[in-house]
Amino acid sequence: MVRTTKLRSVSAIAAAGLLLAACSSGSSDTAASDTGACEFPTLKIGSLLPQTGDLAFLGPPEFAGIDLALQEINAAGGVLGADVEHIVGDSGDTSTNIASQTVDSHIAAGASVIFGAASSGVSLTVIDKITSAGLLQMSPANTSPALTTYADDNLYWRVAPSDAMQGLVLAEQAVKDGFTKAAAIARQDAYGEGLLKAFSKNFQAAGGTVTSEIVYDPTAASFEAEVAEIKAGAPEVVVVITFEEGVKLIQEMIKQGVGPQQVKVYLVDGNLSATAFKDFPAGTMNGVLGTAPSGDSDLTAFNAKLDSVNANLDDYTYGAQSYDGAILLALAAEAAGCADGRSLADNLPAVAADGEKCTTFADCLALLKDGKDIDFDGVTGPLEFNSAGDPKYATIAINQYSSNTEFAEVGRVTGEVPAS
Repeated sequence: MVRTTKLRSVSAIAAAGLLLAACSSGSSDTAASDTGACEFPTLKIGSLLPQTGDLAFLGPPEFAGIDLALQEINAAGGVLGADVEHIVGDSGDTSTNIASQTVDSHIAAGASVIFGAASSGVSLTVIDKITSAGLLQMSPANTSPALTTYADDNLYWRVAPSDAMQGLVLAEQAVKDGFTKAAAIARQDAYGEGLLKAFSKNFQAAGGTVTSEIVYDPTAASFEAEVAEIKAGAPEVVVVITFEEGVKLIQEMIKQGVGPQQVKVYLVDGNLSATAFKDFPAGTMNGVLGTAPSGDSDLTAFNAKLDSVNANLDDYTYGAQSYDGAILLALAAEAAGCADGRSLADNLPAVAADGEKCTTFADCLALLKDGKDIDFDGVTGPLEFNSAGDPKYATIAINQYSSNTEFAEVGRVTGEVPAS
């Protein structure tokens, strides 16, 4: 049974839930350029998603989300009278230069949009290259609060909420579960440190004590010292903010007697996986909770559509955000009459608010062709943006493992994304 709640401040945990409010985006359609010439008459999306690296498990659902969206877009007639093109590209991770090479290749191929990265740290290595070239960057999965205030000339956008929200939800969950002492350990990058800070701030504001707040090198050969520090603090719950190296970290926690069967463990979107822990002893992960951005309604039917694109999917995290992001880009290009980065940026808020509601590309396209303003709501819910290009509203799912390879949603928190 899925429990749905509304987001609220943990410092006032007994207060009524926060209701979604309808807010305007305040943007209007903008021409492609002052001269009226359009340098990008065709929408070409260059993906920058993890085929390799420490977030590679998120790549398949994200690619499937784009491909599903483009199937529907092109079946409905495409954008500006032509099919949308997807130029596939790998982001790698921050230990390689793959992302920069992929961006160079996409720019040379005529892409006007770089779609990605999944990792906030990777995005921060290429954002200047992308935006200085006048291209729009949209990520389906970046969550670092650092990107909210980054100087991006309004050319960086994302569909996933800032971790100011996921950190608050994690803190709320710990309070609901009756915990007063928590340890938190995070990878040393923009994602890990941002989520760690958000959790600790909100948990302490609710009266909790953070026994350990550890930032580690993701390439470390061993986590023995870090786990020893966690154990010394005798926490009631451990928040593990990692990518794939979380497997090694939890193995060390088990070795030192503070694994999931001894101490409650919370995972996050970067390590919530159906495959990562498959080789653990049976039952190790039973009861572990994990949070991740999701949708304000059941995504089961949508995930079945992703299966029709890629029958080998094991995980679905951020597939819906990828789909919604691609649809938004197509609608913004159609509304603008051009697919250049500036026109897309100027029109993204307009197609997501203050118009006639529509939920499919075909329906939204028909309204645009009739000269009507539209308000596209995606499979993840309302897609209105704030002035920083972040979503105003979002949903965080709370999942629970029933085996090492199976987890299901047991709760959902929907509300306005708090300020970083």
